[in-house]
Amino acid sequence: MDLDERMVKAIAKQAEAERTRRAKVIHAEGELQAAEKLMQAAKVLAEQPGAIQLRYMQTLTDIAGDKSSTIVFPIDLLKGFKE
Repeated sequence: MDLDERMVKAIAKQAEAERTRRAKVIHAEGELQAAEKLMQAAKVLAEQPGAIQLRYMQTLTDIAGDKSSTIVFPIDLLKGFKE
C-alpha cells in the first residue's frame, strides 16, 4: 500500500464520518420537531375539556380496525361527555 492509497482511504473515511455526522444531526432535528409537535398537541388536548376522551375513542376505533370487534368503554371515559 503506497501513500496515495492510504490518502484515498483516509479521505474516504473522513467523508463517511461527515455523512454519518450529518445523518445524526438530521435525525436529532427530526426528533426535536416531533417533540415540539407532541407538546403542541398536549396543550390543545389540555385546553379542550372533551378532547382527550375523543382522542381515546379514536384510538380504540383504530385498534379495533375493520373487523367486528367489541370495545368496552370505561365508565370514567364516558363521564367526560356529560359536561
